[in-house]
Amino acid sequence: LAAWIYWQIVTMRHFLTSLYLLGTFLHTLTKCAMSATDFHLDGDYLIGGLFNIHYASGGLYQTKPQAIDCSSQLFSLSDYRRFQMMRFAVEQINNSTYILPNVSLGYDIFDHCSVTKNFPGILNLISVNGLIQSWFEPLKNFSRVMAVVGPFTSTDALTIAPLFMTDLIPLVSYGVGSSRLSNKIKFPSFLRTVHSNDGMIEVIVKIIVHFNWRWVAFLNSDDDYGRDGLDLFIKKIDGTDICLAYTKALNDNTNYSQIFQQIEAQKIHVVIVFAPEATSEALVETAVQVNFRNKVWIACDTWSINKRLSKMKEIRNIGTVLGVSQPVETVPGFNNFIYSTKRQTFFKNEAQNVFCNQACNCSYVTPEDIISADSSYSFTVYSAVYAIAHGLHNALQCGDGKCSDNITMFPYMVLEELKKSNFTLLNQNIQFDENGDFKSGSYSIVFWNQTGDAQEIGFYSFYPSVQFFINNTMIKWYTDGDVPTSFCSAECPIGYVQKQTGIHKCCFNCEICPNGTYINVTEDPYNCINCKDTQWSEKGSTSCDLRVVEYMPFTDSWAILIMVGAWALVGMTLSMSVLFVVNYNTPVVKSAGGPMCFLILGCLSLSSLSVFFYFGKPTVAFCILRYLPFLLFYTICLACFVVRSFQIVCIFKIAAKVPKLYSWWMKYHGQQLVITVAFITEAFLLLISYSYAAPKPYQDKVWYPDKIILDCEINPKAISCSVILPLLLCSLCFVFSYMGKDLPKNYNEAKAITFCLLLLIFTWIIFVTQYMLYHGKFILMFNALAVLSSLYSFLLWYFLPKCYIIIFQPHRNTPKYFQGLIQNYTKTISQ
Repeated sequence: LAAWIYWQIVTMRHFLTSLYLLGTFLHTLTKCAMSATDFHLDGDYLIGGLFNIHYASGGLYQTKPQAIDCSSQLFSLSDYRRFQMMRFAVEQINNSTYILPNVSLGYDIFDHCSVTKNFPGILNLISVNGLIQSWFEPLKNFSRVMAVVGPFTSTDALTIAPLFMTDLIPLVSYGVGSSRLSNKIKFPSFLRTVHSNDGMIEVIVKIIVHFNWRWVAFLNSDDDYGRDGLDLFIKKIDGTDICLAYTKALNDNTNYSQIFQQIEAQKIHVVIVFAPEATSEALVETAVQVNFRNKVWIACDTWSINKRLSKMKEIRNIGTVLGVSQPVETVPGFNNFIYSTKRQTFFKNEAQNVFCNQACNCSYVTPEDIISADSSYSFTVYSAVYAIAHGLHNALQCGDGKCSDNITMFPYMVLEELKKSNFTLLNQNIQFDENGDFKSGSYSIVFWNQTGDAQEIGFYSFYPSVQFFINNTMIKWYTDGDVPTSFCSAECPIGYVQKQTGIHKCCFNCEICPNGTYINVTEDPYNCINCKDTQWSEKGSTSCDLRVVEYMPFTDSWAILIMVGAWALVGMTLSMSVLFVVNYNTPVVKSAGGPMCFLILGCLSLSSLSVFFYFGKPTVAFCILRYLPFLLFYTICLACFVVRSFQIVCIFKIAAKVPKLYSWWMKYHGQQLVITVAFITEAFLLLISYSYAAPKPYQDKVWYPDKIILDCEINPKAISCSVILPLLLCSLCFVFSYMGKDLPKNYNEAKAITFCLLLLIFTWIIFVTQYMLYHGKFILMFNALAVLSSLYSFLLWYFLPKCYIIIFQPHRNTPKYFQGLIQNYTKTISQ
């Protein structure tokens, strides 16, 4: 560490020694009578000034190291006006009694016309009698320059600022916008009375958003100012709908016509020009010459109120020009000052003029030219001088008409007071933030109207709160009507999403959102959002609607009708049971099954309980009871019919051929055994089925996009286990029915059972078909009807004919009649 510190000290000593020698060399060459020029004024304390009264064009080439002759370069009237504004401000302060009383303020101003080839003025400001103070010597003989006003451009500031930062000499710029200079670690004594590029770009982006422009070009100068603006613009539009379609850095060798062709090819209608005044003038003039028409131009503050461009005859052809400018403040007394200082003083020694760069060579400029020149940045120069004066005033502890004469003043002392600045100048509050940037003030938003004036149509204020306003009615667009548009792709219709087609998010195809999705443009214009399970939407929707929840309530007319049918079945079974009890010993009742009839009728009644659980909102209990009673008790009914059909066939056909089987059947009460085994087996199968996967409520959200059908979920594997036995019993019924197809009429119960089974199968075929085609709430009604139809098939086609015979044909319900049928059957068999 010690070695590194030592090396740093040695390096710094060599650097300062070199500056000392250079300063000595300059001192021997640069003695000129400054008192006779507008660039110098003696005073107790001096303020430096750096102005680009002339600006060097590109392509300068030198064969030996020497400062360029600024007077031979292009003259800038607007910068000359700013130069005069500094002189005026100093004179006004010297004539003031409230600021710096009894202290005279002087200045040394230099025409800093080149970025890299004009440093004598800078070295003069930081030297003492041509010598540069070494840090290793005691503080003495410091320059009386307490602060410097300028420079104007970002590149100038970034180049020369480090020289002033070394001794913490305040450098108060009136025009530099680069955000890099807000870094107080690198530029601790840099301040400015303008807002940084960050504020300028913020306003430009707000203008673009305000008019809903999406597809823009950004043309920037190929220097620190322009590149900083481009970087800030890219950051500012991140997360917005703005796309940077085209960008180009402008310099002296740029082919402007080619740029216009490329902008036209990409159908860009908004062009942002972020460049110094000279570059912007060359660009706009070329646009007029090549007839580049009908665009919206957004100008930065360097050329937004350029009177020469706005007064051009053909300027209306290029389109509509909007701009952001520094507010133009009228400084009282400035015009009188200009008229009173018409003369221009030149050095008598031409050789010295070349080196000193103070030969203005502008005697042809009239006071009217100066007064009518571009007045932007005039107030920032004025406020910079006053800020330094206030800082010096406070550092000298001025008050009661005098300043302290016991204070040895150094630039860093002025810097400390400058940072605390808080005063009012021409109704404007002058303050700096922690980065040395201008804290208060505002931007004007201007429009180049038909008379060629930059008309103020809005503003963006920073202090005390951020406010943005544009009066749209004051703008006359080149379209002679609506606000021009600038899109890569036209806006999608409502309900469509943007599908990006290239690298730019502004270039896209429009695709409609399908059913079950919607688009929320404010949240995500690029993707369709799925609706929730409980919601639905049609194609191209911007929101989802709640699905209609459907089930068959008890109050539904169809539900009431089916439940009445179930109660009617119970009533009929009860009535038939009473009728059969009364006629218990008659042949018809015995042929129907005798005591088995009551078991069948009871099971039919109990099976009808299932019907009532198809209605109302499904619950676990409802889902279980919807199938359990029917499967269990209907299985018993089928078992009874199997036994009954087997007994008839056995009596008439099997008993004679296989007497042992008949004896076994009668001895061990085969019918009770079969029915009991069937009941126990079905109960066991149902227990297994429900244990594996019991029916449970579920919401059918698939079949209908706009509805939720409340139903019971049935596991196919589980339900198939409990259906095996009923299917087996149905098959046995058919077998025994076929075997007894030729039995006596009154004993031919098999035919009735067969017909009932056919009705049963036909009913469930219809239901299954319907279930495959339709899944609405009425499927529950069809299911209940299928159950009820299964019950009525046996009740109506097996028991009802017997009741008819008992009631209306009692002559057929006698033993004699039945014996006659048996005798006829026996004769037929024997023949």
